[in-house]
Amino acid sequence: MSGEQIIATEPIRGLSSAEAAALLARDGPNLLPEKPPVPLWRRITAQLRDPLILVLLVAAALTLATGDWTDTAVIMLVILVNTAVGVGQEIRADRAITALSQLTAPTARVVRDGSQRLLPAADVVVGDLLVLAEGDIVPADARVVESAALLVDESALTGESVPVDKSAEQTASAGTVVVRGRGRAVVTAVGIASTTGRIASLMVKGAGLTPLQRRLMDVGRLLAGVAVLLCVIVLTLGLVRGQPLELMILTAISLVVAAVPESLPAVVTLSLALGARRMAARHALVRRLAAVETLGSVTVLATDKTGTLTEGRMVVRSMWTPTGEATATGSGYGPDGEIVFGGSPDDPGLTGLLTAALLCNDARLGREPDGAWTALGDPTEAALLAAAAKLGLDRAQVDQRFPRVAEVPFDSVRKRMTTVHRSPDGHARVICKGAPEAVLQPAVLADDAALLARAVERADRLAHAGYRVLAVASADLDAVPDAVREAGLTLLGLIAILDPPRPAAAAAIAACKRAGIRPVLITGDHPGTARAIAVELGVIDAGDRVVDCRDPGREEAGVYARATPEQKLDLIQAMRDRGDILAMTGDGVNDGPALRRADIGVAMGERGTQVARQAADLVLADDNLDTVVAAVEEGRRVYANIRRFLVYGLSGGAAEIAVMLLGPFAGLALPLLPAQILWINLITHGLPGVALGGEPSLPGAMTGPPRSPTQSILGGGLWQRVIRISVVLTAVTLGVAVWAAHTGRPWQSMAFFALGVTQLGVAIGSRTRPGSTANPMLLLAVAGAFLLQLAGIYLPPLRELLGTEPLAPGDLLIVTALSTLGYAAVRLDRVLHPSPRARHDADRHDQPDGPGVTGHQS
Repeated sequence: MSGEQIIATEPIRGLSSAEAAALLARDGPNLLPEKPPVPLWRRITAQLRDPLILVLLVAAALTLATGDWTDTAVIMLVILVNTAVGVGQEIRADRAITALSQLTAPTARVVRDGSQRLLPAADVVVGDLLVLAEGDIVPADARVVESAALLVDESALTGESVPVDKSAEQTASAGTVVVRGRGRAVVTAVGIASTTGRIASLMVKGAGLTPLQRRLMDVGRLLAGVAVLLCVIVLTLGLVRGQPLELMILTAISLVVAAVPESLPAVVTLSLALGARRMAARHALVRRLAAVETLGSVTVLATDKTGTLTEGRMVVRSMWTPTGEATATGSGYGPDGEIVFGGSPDDPGLTGLLTAALLCNDARLGREPDGAWTALGDPTEAALLAAAAKLGLDRAQVDQRFPRVAEVPFDSVRKRMTTVHRSPDGHARVICKGAPEAVLQPAVLADDAALLARAVERADRLAHAGYRVLAVASADLDAVPDAVREAGLTLLGLIAILDPPRPAAAAAIAACKRAGIRPVLITGDHPGTARAIAVELGVIDAGDRVVDCRDPGREEAGVYARATPEQKLDLIQAMRDRGDILAMTGDGVNDGPALRRADIGVAMGERGTQVARQAADLVLADDNLDTVVAAVEEGRRVYANIRRFLVYGLSGGAAEIAVMLLGPFAGLALPLLPAQILWINLITHGLPGVALGGEPSLPGAMTGPPRSPTQSILGGGLWQRVIRISVVLTAVTLGVAVWAAHTGRPWQSMAFFALGVTQLGVAIGSRTRPGSTANPMLLLAVAGAFLLQLAGIYLPPLRELLGTEPLAPGDLLIVTALSTLGYAAVRLDRVLHPSPRARHDADRHDQPDGPGVTGHQS
């Protein structure tokens, strides 16, 4: 089904039941396309495609081929745990999203067979005659055929904060909300052919690899190549020395496993799962585990305006009368806040202005179950009611004193609304409220030209500052007129209204800038409104350029206004093509394609539409933008911990390889048995390695720029650090082995114990905050691994399995003391070779006016 369809509809009777049934069978239900549930096998396959998991699967297959069931079981256990954690998190997130999701319009009122019926929105068909009233959600695209002051909120589709007047022959789009008036409309498109459906169809592009996945894939390829090369070298050297073929095959396989930090997938998955759990506690639901880390890579935060940076509720901020002016504080539709007078607090002009705005008003204020105030009707008119309440005006009392006796509703041609009220003394009062260009003209007002010029100049200033401006005028008559006259009125004043920024938005934008993340505003709203909000929140400076997407030749800027969903996609793709890692926040249907195209999409959970939530990687259940900043910090913590584990795991693996390669040249025929290498990897890369993923973030994590999108996960000096630490581990292990061999001690068992325990020293030295009680699980894991290493040389069953001999107490103390060199190597390396992050923090600490952050990330 495509495009708008025209079905002949009798304007009073609507379709017949038979016609509707035939159309439903032809076009299908009025539903948006939903992503089919992912089968369990597909989730598992996606986890197993991880490069490091593939390397482990190959190693498991080789050990299985040689009949080494024990090593096969250990490797498969690591794969099983990693896969189970990843699949479980995805399933939990999808279930939570399903619980949040609701149909855009669960029911619809239509005319069929000449009578009104309430139907499920899914049963609406092309040609149905819709009956629309205040508060209704339009269930499908429709052409208006009758309109009585019909006003529709299209912000979910266009990003425009101000509702749009709909008259006959105009189109009402699916998913928009009737905020005032009533009307009838003939359905022209349903489901995927509707405006909402066409936007949803833009999201067919699947999610690409995250920065972390791309980096780990590079590491996986590198390690796989190294493993194959080592396998060939060791196998060749062993056969040349006359070692048995089966033993050398097992040794080569052991070195393959040593070259791969097999706990890395588990560490990555657990770190991401812990990050997702922390985010859930802060009302942020992670739909994909990798999204947690992706936020740590973000260089650009692109955000929508309405409902994301702003509250999505109109508020009166400024009032002007010919005799004075005032500002209003507070947010939302409640009476909280006050009127701050610029002149005399007894100025009767302001009271008259808000009294008139209260009378010439069709909106109402209601209360949610949680006590929050909400608008019933046009949100602009609801803002006027809230401002009047702040001045102490009571709606019921004012309406009782000045009952309405006639009106001319607002329409898009006149751009004003006029009401007539009976005064307490029996006279009449005419009130006109509307756009300045419709009210501030001699044909309507009897005021002198100088006052009109002042009012027009003030209205223009407010409009350029991003406000929606209303002009209010009135006239007192001797009696109620036979017809409403919109002439000879006296100007009461101007009222400036806006959708105010969220309280936490400015702090969130400032935090992003401190973290080196560039904020960009992309909105469908007017350029003046977009500029005002962007300047107030600090997205741009007052003199910066705002790009109107309707103009050709869009340049790079901090604010893009009047952007359509397609243009949002183009802008996001352009930023990604420049090498940026981009996060996009939004809540409307028009944001859905952009959320899917971005490296990470962030949707609002409370105000967000179903399309936005389904497209996002992260859903903010409380709509708090500040949570995005916390997620960025969490992502940086996760990435830092993954790099921390790589230093730990790769330095130990490199030391194992070096010991096996250099040992024969030092007179040690086979320094370590295959089972001993696998045991060391099991106890060092197991619980201690996984526990490193729980290290806390550093105080300076959000005070520097994000890492370069092109930087390898082994970049920034990490692989050099791996080599330096592995040199120390190798020297300690070979030194102990050579000394023990020359003194008649069990040298292989001493080398086995030294290599394992020295690696545990590296784990302790890799802590974020040495000496603190943070992450106690690491200390417990290291203690447990140390006990297991002792068991490997003292428990008879393990000694037989590993081929070890017990050590004398003195020898044990000597090796344990030397193992502290692993801890010293890490701490000294951080001092002599600080990471770029540490150097950045040190520079900031040296600045007289800068905050003193001394932590760094490795």
